[in-house]
Formats: sequence, C-alpha cells, structure tokens
Amino acid sequence: MMQLRTLIFTSILLPWIRSSTAKEYVEVRKSTVKASFVNKPVEEMHNISELGRSFYKELSFLQTDTVNFPDYDTLRDSDTDPAAAPRADEMPTCLLCVCLSGSVYCEEVSPEMSAIPALPKETAHLYARFNKITKIRNKDFADMALKTIDLTGNLIAEIEDGAFSKLSDLEELILAENKLTKLPILPNKLVSFNANFNHLKTQGVKATAFKKLTRLAYLYLGNNELTAVPQLPESLHAVHLHNNNISTVTDETFCKGNSHYIRTNMDELRLDGNPVVLSKHPNSFICLQSLPIGWYN
Repeated sequence: MMQLRTLIFTSILLPWIRSSTAKEYVEVRKSTVKASFVNKPVEEMHNISELGRSFYKELSFLQTDTVNFPDYDTLRDSDTDPAAAPRADEMPTCLLCVCLSGSVYCEEVSPEMSAIPALPKETAHLYARFNKITKIRNKDFADMALKTIDLTGNLIAEIEDGAFSKLSDLEELILAENKLTKLPILPNKLVSFNANFNHLKTQGVKATAFKKLTRLAYLYLGNNELTAVPQLPESLHAVHLHNNNISTVTDETFCKGNSHYIRTNMDELRLDGNPVVLSKHPNSFICLQSLPIGWYN
C-alpha cells in the first residue's frame, strides 16, 4: 500500500514541478538565493572561490530546464473532431508512409494524400498507389535517383513536362488508372511504361514519344482513347493497345513497309477491342514472329 501511495504521489507531483507554476517557484527561489549571497559579508567565506562554488551549488537544482506540458483541457481529439486531424502534407513522409531500404510505400494513405510527399534523398523505389494525387510537378522528383515510380489508381490529370525527363535512372514508370489525356516527356532509360486505363488521346501522345526509348521492352497503353499507333522502338517485346479507337494500321506501322525486315524482339501485340479489322491489312504484320491479338472477321 505504501508503494502504491508513493507511486500516485510521484505521478502527481512530478508534472507539477515542471509546470508553469514550478517556473514561478524557480524564479522566486533564484532571487532569494542571489540576495542571500550578495548581502553576506565576503569575510565570512574562506575566499572568493568558495563563495562562487557555494552560490552555483545552491543554484544547480534551480538551473534545471523546465518543460511546458500541454493544457489537456483545451486539446482537441482528432478522433471526434476531423478539423483537429493533421493533413497528409503536414506530416513527415516516413511517418505517413513506410520507408524501408530505399523504398517508400505510400499506399491508401489516411489522411488522404493529394500530392507527392517530400521523399528521402536515398529513395530508389516509390509506390504511391490508390491515393488522391491530382498533379505531378517538376519539383516533386528533383535531384532524385529513382528507379521505380508506381502511381496506380490516383486522380492524376496533369504532369508537368519536366517531372520525369531528368530521372536518368528511372526504369519502370506506372501511371495506370488515372485521368491522363496526354503524356509528358519520358526518360530515355525506361524499360517498362504502363498507362493503361487513362483517357489518352492521339493528340496528347506525340508520334515520337517512345521512338528514342531504346531500352523500352514493355509498353502498356490499353483502355485509352488512341486512334493511331505511335512509333515503336525496336527494343519492344510486348505492346498492349487493346480497347482503344484504332481503326486502321499501315504496312509501316510495325514493319516499315519492308518485306525483308523482321522485328525480332516483338513477342506480343494486343489490338483486340479496336475497330480495326486485322484481316484487311495482311502485309502490316509480315515482319512479326506471331500475329497480333485482335479482330480478324
């Protein structure tokens, strides 16, 4: 019972000592101590050094820093008052997300994330899927050495042209399930690009948008609003253009109009879900190792 009383007494007294009331006590006590030493004849002390040591010894306890405790009566409860909850952009990234060995996972963040958070400089892989991000700005990835960016399932409708172009190490970029109508300039070392399930239009995708991406192996542009096939680099292994509005292809779309040319890397081409009748363009696929997936009747 005695131990319990001591514990209760300590838990009540200790916060009080460091409260604003304790501050007032310390100030009064300092004044008293100073006055007592100033008024005391020096000859009563052995020497000046002893006077100084005694003075500072007396003040040593009072020199302890005090801590201001919050007024718990005025605190708002974020569970009951939504206005009290911090916004996503007010919280440290690695508290809001999970940061692990160069990877940052910001998936389905609560409170809702509407912009790219400030990332640690060592971030190599960013996964910010299923949030409410609406825009990608040039400064979002400035001076970063990212290799992977996955922004699937956001509300992105605008990307500034320089947002990705300077990411010289970026290999995988996933923008699927957003609201894009056009594409920004893409970095040259991309290996995989996925923009399935957007609102991409032919006028928003430059014909040469992918031409210089000499390492691009996987291009996914399905479920958009494209009416033409953009120029495709030789490096491509798989191209998904299904469920667009492509109504025609030419002999040069895939095969350069040359009967001796073989596109050796292309393993998979999807054109299903488009209004184009593939059987009407037999010479358009002569360079491919297998026929495209699509409508032939």
